[in-house]
Amino acid sequence: MAFKERVFSGVQPTGNLHLGNYLGAIKKFVALQAQYDCIYCVVDLHAITVPINVWGGPKTLRENIREVTAAFIAAGIDPKKHIVFNQSQVSAHAELAWIFNCVARLGWLNRMTQFKEKAGKDRENASIGLYDYPVLMAADILVYRATHVPVGDDQKQHLELCRDIAQKFNNDFASSIAELGHGQAYFPLTEPIIQGPATRVMSLRDGTKKMSKSDPSDYSRINLTDDADAIAQKVRKAKTDPEPLPSEEAGLAVRPEADNLVGIYAALADRPKAEVLGEFGGAQFSTFKTALVDLAVSQLAPIAAEMKRIGQDTAYIDSVLAEGSDRAEAVAAETMKSVKDIVGLIRR
Repeated sequence: MAFKERVFSGVQPTGNLHLGNYLGAIKKFVALQAQYDCIYCVVDLHAITVPINVWGGPKTLRENIREVTAAFIAAGIDPKKHIVFNQSQVSAHAELAWIFNCVARLGWLNRMTQFKEKAGKDRENASIGLYDYPVLMAADILVYRATHVPVGDDQKQHLELCRDIAQKFNNDFASSIAELGHGQAYFPLTEPIIQGPATRVMSLRDGTKKMSKSDPSDYSRINLTDDADAIAQKVRKAKTDPEPLPSEEAGLAVRPEADNLVGIYAALADRPKAEVLGEFGGAQFSTFKTALVDLAVSQLAPIAAEMKRIGQDTAYIDSVLAEGSDRAEAVAAETMKSVKDIVGLIRR
């Protein structure tokens, strides 16, 4: 059957949104609005899969949920034309996740590399939520029967699991799906959208490490709340090597800091890396950084100012989330009615 094209994606409210979140997710969300019916979620249930000292407790979590919402709107997401909401207000996410827990297989989850990375050596003390995170992510996507998800490199494995769960559900309940008039498959096999030259933004202090809010050095990242002066200072202090920029993209392969800065410029300017190197190849980093400062400030400083303005109006943010949750819940409720009928559960 043909599925209505729909994009779903989410951002965790873990505080300190930075350039990696913007280029890897939010900027792409804005661009996709022109082509798709979009649902953008603040995935607060995912945020609490780690210990409370990591997400900061109830007051901090509420602040972070509102900050992500403000960032969505400040960056250009239209909450009237598309849906913006926070995950915990739509109970169908958790409800479908349980049904998917009974479809997914232990071996599938045991292969998830991100759990191993996040749990570290103390795996026995990790929460069940952290382990089960990819199943909830599959429910987030499929409760809206989303056909496309913009993902970074680190989430591709989770989307593959989502496709596996959808396929197994469709296979396990094939006869019921057909009898109820849903054709040969109820859930779509969601496709990834991986786009742009900066799918993985690295630290400004170490080009081999991902940009992260948890890095102790604030100079490792550009925060979305940074003003023009802070952005300029961080770009100028970004780690580089002594060689001029190469003229061809192949020359970036063994130069992680150069590759990262060129990728950031290309993503902000919506240009391929090769084109950026065609303009700046052979130049010293001082020249390139000046151009990058101008570009970053022009793109990011207005977002920071708008985030600050919107963030001061918590009543407005909460109204956006409430309205978005109502609209999301209406879509999710239809999915859950069908899923319960397909599985054989009696519903009201």
